[in-house]
Amino acid sequence: MTAPLEHILALALVLFALGAFCALARRNLIMILLGVEVMLNACSIALVGASLKWQAPDGQAFTLILMALGAAEAAVGLALFVHARKRTGTLDAASYSSMKG
Repeated sequence: MTAPLEHILALALVLFALGAFCALARRNLIMILLGVEVMLNACSIALVGASLKWQAPDGQAFTLILMALGAAEAAVGLALFVHARKRTGTLDAASYSSMKG
């Protein structure tokens, strides 16, 4: 038994909206990264639902690749945040508005 595609897409839309709100409303870099990860997972849910609907395993395979890329992105992002926190003492996004050479 599978859920209808409309329900899966509605769930993905709600998750994407929540992730976008978290990424746009928060000032902490970790919360912004968390919002981006939630949006990425919402896209994965939509891909898996669509691939189940049309009986095409390509979407599921692409989702596995997307999960690996998301994990790598999170690891690199967290490493950058730790480095930035050590250098500046804050994770507030507004404090990183200027680039200095």
